[in-house]
Amino acid sequence: MPSKKPATTRIRTATIERKTAETEIALTLDLDGTGVYDVDTGNGFLDHMVSQISRHGLIDINLKAKGDLHVGWHHLVEDVAITLGRAFNEALGDARGIRRMGHAIVPLDETLAMVSLDCSGRGYAVIMTTLDDTMVETLPGALIKHFFESFALEGKINLHAQIMTGVSPHHKAEALCKALARSLRDALEADPRAPSSIPSTKGTLNG
Repeated sequence: MPSKKPATTRIRTATIERKTAETEIALTLDLDGTGVYDVDTGNGFLDHMVSQISRHGLIDINLKAKGDLHVGWHHLVEDVAITLGRAFNEALGDARGIRRMGHAIVPLDETLAMVSLDCSGRGYAVIMTTLDDTMVETLPGALIKHFFESFALEGKINLHAQIMTGVSPHHKAEALCKALARSLRDALEADPRAPSSIPSTKGTLNG
């Protein structure tokens, strides 16, 4: 039997190399992957976050990053999110044939996380993590929120994310990443009823 392919046969991949005075990042991303990842950022919890997005979103991610860690984790986390967002937007292209919107409510033990998003071509973020004043393993909690915001703005995604209940900072951050992944998976899926249409009354999501 022939293999099933997305409604659009365009290959939805992107490769980005980003080098600044603060960070150096190499990223390859495939939106139609199987959740295979190879992530090395120098921060174990950041690796964990990106790996969750890959595995549960079925997005293949190969990411190598290093940064000026002597000043803290901010530059690395921000630039990884920026690069992921830009690669996502590049790989998505004109968004033809996708469902465009997705949402998920994900439990992780005592924690419940909600993400709702629209691959609208307009970056916007409303993120409520309840993590701003705590550490999440090796990362300041405020950087979890900043990661989501930077990804949404660069990926041109309208993203709403919220921790509904929870105690463990680790569980909160992980559940948010899983909810983001599942929401992206839904939004990126081919719409069998509109396989060649751009999902907008404007006829474009790029302007």
